[in-house]
Amino acid sequence: MPMLKYEQIADSLRRRITEGEFAPGDLLPSGRDLCEQWSVSRATVNKAFDVLRADGVIVAHQGLGFRVTDTPLARPAGGRRSGATRAASGRPFRRLGRPAQAIPPARVAEVLALKPGETALHRDRLVLLADGAPLSLVSAWFPAEVAIQCPKLSQAQPIAEGTTHYVARQTGRSPVQGTDVTTVRLASAEEAEVLDRQLPLAVAVDLHIARDADGVPLVCEVGVTPSDLWERVENYGMGTVS
Repeated sequence: MPMLKYEQIADSLRRRITEGEFAPGDLLPSGRDLCEQWSVSRATVNKAFDVLRADGVIVAHQGLGFRVTDTPLARPAGGRRSGATRAASGRPFRRLGRPAQAIPPARVAEVLALKPGETALHRDRLVLLADGAPLSLVSAWFPAEVAIQCPKLSQAQPIAEGTTHYVARQTGRSPVQGTDVTTVRLASAEEAEVLDRQLPLAVAVDLHIARDADGVPLVCEVGVTPSDLWERVENYGMGTVS
């Protein structure tokens, strides 16, 4: 399906931000300039800005327009239902180490359909609470074909537009199906150290898989959250009991 005009404008701005034309804190082109450039109405440009703001990519600057956010947001693993936005559920985060090829845990390797000994690109982030304390340790694993097409995944710095948009734009494959599996266990010593907790520590483990239209995984994330901080709330309709 062809992209709508406001989607094209939002995608163009994302690309320019990710490629470094606009750095954190920089002002974006004015609404008037974008209207002239794209030959569209102000309403269309405003809709593009709304998309980027909902993704946590830009923030309003009183009297000046919109600027690139200084602190990109990230979400804990899972909960990526259609309509969910980074602005609503995202939090500040800290990138841990440098992305690298590694052999993933057995469950992740199974999800990604990897052969024994086959590696995937590994990126770690620590999602933070409002006071800066650790909330969740998230390990993202990208299959080789995705990593090759998305070179910025191998860089240490955050991707301003978010990895989901970046991967979709680079590969032409968007996530259309998500699977979340939650289990509980005791944290390892390494996990407890990163989360700044003492052992023994009960944790909730969220395994999130995003698949494209053909059912092929784009990424598998493993989020480890102390049990006292983990909560999932779902609201849904209920029919008459038969």
